[in-house]
Amino acid sequence: MGLRTAGSVLVVFLWSVTVVLSQKGWSVTYTTQSICTLKGSTVEMSCSYTYPSGTVTTTFWFTKKYAVENYVNLRNDSNYKGRVTYRSDKMNGHNLTITDLRESDSAMYKFRFITDQTGGKYTGDPGVTLSVTDLQVKVTTTWWSTTLTCSTTCTLTGNPTYTWYRNSKIVQDDSSPSYTVYFKTEDSFYCAVKGINSNAVSVEGHSYFHVTYTHQRICTLKRSSVDISCSYTYPSGHTVSETIWYTKGKLNEAPQILSPGYGGRVEYLGNMQSDSILRITDLREEDSAEYKFRFTTWEPTFPGTTLTVTGLQVKVTPATVTEGQKVTLTCSTTCTLGDNPTYVWYKNGHVTNQSTSLFLNPVSSEDTGRYSCSVEGHEDLPSAEETLTVTYGPKNTSVSVSPSGGIVEGSSVTLTCSSDANPPVDKYTWYKKNVTSPKASGQSYSITNIISEDRGEYYCEAQNGRGSNNSTAQMIIVAGKQTSVMSAAVGIIVVVLVPILCLSGFMWFRRSTAESDATTGIESVHPDPNSDMYTTLNMKTRSPEYDTLANVRDSPTVTIPQIDADASDYEN
Repeated sequence: MGLRTAGSVLVVFLWSVTVVLSQKGWSVTYTTQSICTLKGSTVEMSCSYTYPSGTVTTTFWFTKKYAVENYVNLRNDSNYKGRVTYRSDKMNGHNLTITDLRESDSAMYKFRFITDQTGGKYTGDPGVTLSVTDLQVKVTTTWWSTTLTCSTTCTLTGNPTYTWYRNSKIVQDDSSPSYTVYFKTEDSFYCAVKGINSNAVSVEGHSYFHVTYTHQRICTLKRSSVDISCSYTYPSGHTVSETIWYTKGKLNEAPQILSPGYGGRVEYLGNMQSDSILRITDLREEDSAEYKFRFTTWEPTFPGTTLTVTGLQVKVTPATVTEGQKVTLTCSTTCTLGDNPTYVWYKNGHVTNQSTSLFLNPVSSEDTGRYSCSVEGHEDLPSAEETLTVTYGPKNTSVSVSPSGGIVEGSSVTLTCSSDANPPVDKYTWYKKNVTSPKASGQSYSITNIISEDRGEYYCEAQNGRGSNNSTAQMIIVAGKQTSVMSAAVGIIVVVLVPILCLSGFMWFRRSTAESDATTGIESVHPDPNSDMYTTLNMKTRSPEYDTLANVRDSPTVTIPQIDADASDYEN
């Protein structure tokens, strides 16, 4: 049965080898000397050319020449009708494309160009050798297997991948052109290269001793369980007397037999006549090995199943994270877990997402935390936590003032700068608004013996390796020195009282003298309560001082004017 894909396209591009053919300024450079490609595919050949002078009027490719100057342009060759395309560029390059290749297209292809100068003709010789081949399946049978080989008449260019089909289903995709069958079957097999199919063949023959493993590779998690299974065949008339699973020993080491119950973690399942299952529980990383199966005394030479036990690890890309970047967290394993697992992501012990990878774009300082992951269905087997540290420049920069009360001349004040940054701020600089040069450096700035000229707005600049940030300005108000209100009041009282006391003493002295005189010269003086006039009896004299003294004596209180002292009235 012949299987082919009509109209399939296999294009061969080659740019690695150049062939330069030149003579006195004339040259043709081919990108390759030879091409091997498949029947039914498409090929492209390229070249560039140079010439000493003039203008190129004609370019073409050919394979046939019947006489002098009788070249057959491929476009005019009936064998290539509708399959040839030319393409040129401004840099003297020229491409030839041939589609739906036939084995009869195998030939040497040459490029020729003609200029408007006398004798201005040139052919790139030798040209490019094209070999067109078909795909054929060759069958080689031994007593224990059948090998199928995808054969060609030349070595295909470009190291292609060979795909093998069994009843139209892919069974192998590899750079090797061979596929081996270890069992009796009536199935149909064929190979393909980039959509070009070979003929199909059927494998017929006798049964072989053979073991077929369900999986060639298994990747699974620590502390989980795994089933490694196989099926096996043998010639009729044979009876299986023993089945054993074992691990392939390392260099100079004997194989490790895994009998049922081995280590309390091994169990055999299956019918033990044509299939077997090895179950291992509570897996450990040291269980990673290639596991093989054998029956009776015959030991197979075929590859077994390689088991790899892996843990989960959180990997952060890039390793150094700066705020604003795109960050990817990957749940990494040392092997590829089967069945496209879904990963569960945790931040600080709480579920945050479910995805293959965790993308933080853009990352911020709030994303800082401890991240871990697990496989859905195996949440009890999480990875170790990985701390994500996000670096960022200073922000939320502020200034505090101590003491916080009023500030007067001659006192001291300390300004302290605070900022949120990672890594921490490594440089603080202090500025006074409308002053060009900085005032100081360091997280704190102290002003001692403050004067009125120190009043103004102060701010700080915080810096680290990621950037800088300024605080808002802090206003410093400086008041003048104050004289004690009590001291001022006492001084005024003293100034007022001293004259009054002196006057009182003087008047007391005069009165004493006057009374002494009155006992000898005045018999009686009685004011009449009902009269505005005094009655005088035998008064010799009544001086004006006496009236003054009498008024002072009879005054019940001495009033001292109240002094309202305002601190601002006593500024220096």
